[in-house]
Amino acid sequence: MYNIIKRIVLILVITAVSLLITAQLLKPQIASYIFSHALEQNLGRDISSDLPDGLHVLICGAGGPLPDLRRSGPCTGIIAGDKSYIFDAGSGNVRNLVLMGFPFHKLEAIYLTHLHSDHIDGLGQLMIQTWIAGQRQTPVKIYGPKGVTKVVNGFNTAYEIDAGFRTAHHGEGIAPPEGAGGVGIPIAIPIKYPDASATSLLPVSQANLSLKAILVSHEPVEPAFGFRLDYKNRSVVISGDTKFDDNLLAASQNADLLIHEALDPEMILQMADVLEAKEQNHLAKVFRDVPDYHTTPEETARIAAKANVGELLMHHIVPPLPIDLLETLFLGQAKEIYDDKITVAKDGMILSLPAGTDIISHSSGL
Repeated sequence: MYNIIKRIVLILVITAVSLLITAQLLKPQIASYIFSHALEQNLGRDISSDLPDGLHVLICGAGGPLPDLRRSGPCTGIIAGDKSYIFDAGSGNVRNLVLMGFPFHKLEAIYLTHLHSDHIDGLGQLMIQTWIAGQRQTPVKIYGPKGVTKVVNGFNTAYEIDAGFRTAHHGEGIAPPEGAGGVGIPIAIPIKYPDASATSLLPVSQANLSLKAILVSHEPVEPAFGFRLDYKNRSVVISGDTKFDDNLLAASQNADLLIHEALDPEMILQMADVLEAKEQNHLAKVFRDVPDYHTTPEETARIAAKANVGELLMHHIVPPLPIDLLETLFLGQAKEIYDDKITVAKDGMILSLPAGTDIISHSSGL
């Protein structure tokens, strides 16, 4: 019996060693196969070709201005039927959009909720991507609050030399100079709540789609907007940065999905305490100032409950939550206020709302 076991062990050892030697000898071939397979599966992928007709949300940036390995700067991609749209352009947005297979060639426009740096610092790279990968023949339209024209013109100037290099290198057929950059288009300020609807209907060239700007409260950042999209009886609301706001509450009524910013003030003030203990009082002051123009997780849940939305996705997450365990601390009592599904957003999340259904399915694009 002992000899049989000994032989089996010897055979297993010889087999393992042989496999290791073979793997080492074939390492280049194995690596080449993996690389080729990855290219076939991912390069040039258009996720919209795999999606049913409806509204589809791609979280290309779920964080705020603080560094977070799981959440890039704020960015939300929307696919509505055969068109696509991008809301905000925080840092890291292009990397995530490309990895998720966002259809740049179907992009109609970019929309900025407001002009804080963390919402626009990836705009230059995004304009390049929409130009080359999107095969644009005209500058991309960028809608935003008053001042958006100045901001976009600044990015155009900053990237003008780069655009010239790309045309010179790739040729006008690939990088037509008339398609470079963007054009800023100010959004008219909606009527203040509770007068009328507190929204502005934005021009879109797509049938069955309604896109509205919602005036929200982010003072002293004025104006600041949220957005509501309705497509074939499916609806998504994006809050942008705001404190608890009656305009947003009114405009979110019966939406299928509310994507709302959330900031935990207790966690932020604890960070301020640590900075003060380290005599970094200037940064501590910034942290103490921040909570007064954002929405707590509980307030976000209250809006979702009062608006009777189908699902709540918390977005623009502050502070960073590097592990899932911290989400419980972050949410506080939110799940006791809003009974339906609450998700804390991370980069790469895809939420699909097929037309003609009440389904919201979740998947990952990263």
